[in-house]
Amino acid sequence: MQVDNLIRMANQIGSFFEAMPDRPQALKDIALHIRKFWDPRMRRAFLEHVDQTGGAALNEVLGETLRLHRDILDWRTQPATARSASP
Repeated sequence: MQVDNLIRMANQIGSFFEAMPDRPQALKDIALHIRKFWDPRMRRAFLEHVDQTGGAALNEVLGETLRLHRDILDWRTQPATARSASP
């Protein structure tokens, strides 16, 4: 998938959740939504592009989400629920 499409989709997700009344929860929900529905390869390409460009093409809410919840999007880690369920 081309990174331009990932940026466009991420901005659309951010715009949708921006309407939520609880902003801190909305920011976390953006990261969780992308984590849940994007393949790790998509998240990796997205984050690498953001690192290379400084996130210039991201809307404000997505930039804030990345500053606060980038760890949720990291393709190298398991979701917290999977880590806590392990013996």
